[in-house]
Amino acid sequence: MVRDAAEILNRSPEPVAAKMPDERRAGTSLALSGGGFRAMLFHSGALMRLNEAGFLPHIKQFSSVSGGSIAAAVLATHWDRLDFDENGVAQAFDRVESELFDFAGRWVDVPAVLLGALIPGMSIADRLTQSYRKHLFGDATLQDLPVGREFVINSTSLQTGRLVRFTKESIASYGLGEVPNPTLDLASAVAASSAFPPVLSPKRLKFDPSDWRLSNDFEDESYREQMVLADGGVYDNLGLERAERLHTVLASDGGSPYKEKATLDVDWLLQSKRAWVTSDRQVRALRKRYLIAAYQRQERLGAYWGITTELDGYVRSGLADPLPASTEVTFRLAELATKLRPFAKSDRYLLINWGYAVCDAAIRCHVDPSIPRPSDVPYPKYPLTHS
Repeated sequence: MVRDAAEILNRSPEPVAAKMPDERRAGTSLALSGGGFRAMLFHSGALMRLNEAGFLPHIKQFSSVSGGSIAAAVLATHWDRLDFDENGVAQAFDRVESELFDFAGRWVDVPAVLLGALIPGMSIADRLTQSYRKHLFGDATLQDLPVGREFVINSTSLQTGRLVRFTKESIASYGLGEVPNPTLDLASAVAASSAFPPVLSPKRLKFDPSDWRLSNDFEDESYREQMVLADGGVYDNLGLERAERLHTVLASDGGSPYKEKATLDVDWLLQSKRAWVTSDRQVRALRKRYLIAAYQRQERLGAYWGITTELDGYVRSGLADPLPASTEVTFRLAELATKLRPFAKSDRYLLINWGYAVCDAAIRCHVDPSIPRPSDVPYPKYPLTHS
């Protein structure tokens, strides 16, 4: 391979270096958004394309929330067995893709809700944890995350309204401090990141307050005896807050589009849900606009791609040959429900294909134009063009 993926991802040319603080000059982060199984499969396709481009081993940080955290954690558990070749391409990446594909065919949220609500002794979030442990992570803990790169699983504290980060190095939250070298099971961390309110949350974690290295904002030890957590997307659905510490940010957004409605039901529950979705949309839009503006001002390198992205935008930016995709097909995929219950196999293949295709367009247009164009999507029998 003529091109050098490590050089591409780790460069920090002017004016980027001049405009950023020293601690933000080195390395690439990949942010994986929330969005249930829909986002998880979309990210699976994007990860597949990044792997083929030789980017994966040169990504310093993976920052994820909710459905993105499922994908990132599965990648992390396989990392040491991916068998990277001399070009940085994982020869065993299919293990990650197949595990995510199979998991998207399972019932996860409904059994967790029913069993957690009807059978005492274990909460809904704990049932969710149990499912992750059984089908994906086993007894793995945060200490089993790979050495040499940072996997950040993000959750939200309902007590402080701040982000909570789970990594191999620590469990940390601004104002609370950190628990160094945590042995929390990986299934619990992912459950905390994907405990979508109000049904799947909260995920409660208990600690010995003496385990914490303290910050001064919250002196009451109750905050550190028990953390009450919800989906990381409540605070940051794109997983960008931690990612923005690095000079190059790749952002994969599998979040659903906002659906305008001329008429609305007046039921208080539906109104509350609508208000929450509206607030979430605004937060996501602000973070996205901030990131893209930083690209445009050359304060940051990288690329954003989303499940609602139209490939014509990359064509207008100079990419001559994106993989074919119809907005009729891709918008239908974007509107699939945010859930943790079985997706049809055809939709699973299509979501992987779409994540692959739009990631390909984004990185060839904005990161490295020398990357060869793929001949087709991973599953050609499920084209992204309407028949």
